[in-house]
Amino acid sequence: MNYRERFLRTMNFQTPDRVPNHELGIWGQTHERWLSEGLPEDALRGDFFRGEDFFKLDKREFVNIAVDMMPHFEHQVIEEDERVIIYRDGNGIKRKALKEGTVRGTRPSMDQYIDFPVKNIADFQEMKKRYDSKSPERYPQDWDERVKDWKARDCPLCLLTNAAFGFYSTPRKWMGTENLSLAFYDQPKLVHEMMDFLADFIIDVTKRAVEELDIDYFNFFEDMACKSGPLISPQMFKEFMLPRYKRVIDFFNRHGIKTILVDSDGNTEHLLPLFIEAGVTCHWPLEVAADMDALKLRKEYERDLALSGGVDKRELAKDKKAIEKEVERISPLIEGGGYIPTVDHTVPPDVSYDNFMYYMEIKMKALRGEYGA
Repeated sequence: MNYRERFLRTMNFQTPDRVPNHELGIWGQTHERWLSEGLPEDALRGDFFRGEDFFKLDKREFVNIAVDMMPHFEHQVIEEDERVIIYRDGNGIKRKALKEGTVRGTRPSMDQYIDFPVKNIADFQEMKKRYDSKSPERYPQDWDERVKDWKARDCPLCLLTNAAFGFYSTPRKWMGTENLSLAFYDQPKLVHEMMDFLADFIIDVTKRAVEELDIDYFNFFEDMACKSGPLISPQMFKEFMLPRYKRVIDFFNRHGIKTILVDSDGNTEHLLPLFIEAGVTCHWPLEVAADMDALKLRKEYERDLALSGGVDKRELAKDKKAIEKEVERISPLIEGGGYIPTVDHTVPPDVSYDNFMYYMEIKMKALRGEYGA
């Protein structure tokens, strides 16, 4: 069974030869630690989603259409000293970043977001000019060659790259979390206009791809929740997002894309019934620290929702017995189908190289149905 067949059978609650071996990635600081603990210098190419051979991860491919701003804002350094930098990034966001401790592009803490480009309808009209769906640069110059390669693939093909598009994540990028939260109440006309625009845009920009390719899945990148719950109420989701989700998912379904994922950190439990109503078929990464219990969700939603993620990264930082217990905890889900286990976020630097290798070893046994047998 090839990578594609294995993925599709798992997502459809059918029986594969084994469950796919996926992981999300590691921090730059984690990479440095593992190099000091025995990881070969040239072992990783830095793309866990497409499959790191060193860890025997299953391969995936991504249709890399550009769906972000075009052009981006000019990068501008506003203030800088030895410790911090204040700058305006390519998305037009003014931010303050800690320079100390940055390793391989991973900062040790989140940036402070100071200002955002969209505050009202007038600002949004200007932002729309950066989202022309007809811009030829949105498709790779070698598109026709890539189409030939993708048609001959043996692995699942995802429409867009992983963190490309969402009905919450994109307006948040334009306005910021606090401003967007207020806009749902204070500027509903603006939010409705943004949602309609995004639905039109994503359908228009992907039309060529879905007509020329047999694509396996689409992923909405949202990150719309914190530890205790979502950043938007179910009522607001139902009013502003659900109709647009349905419209876009219906478009994808009509073009053969039946597997629809949503990526959101935090606790999204209150939104899951609405995601399912919209046509979402799989949710990830199921952060255990946010009480996203994969076994509980399976019991509640059964085959209405496939799952991915759900392995507690905190347990991997302990000892082998804790790792064994964690894999044993999620093993019933693997056996039941419709579940791909991964660490519930990128792997932090408190996880040793030996611990991760041990986790990958016993997880592979579980993927084959051999762990604890």
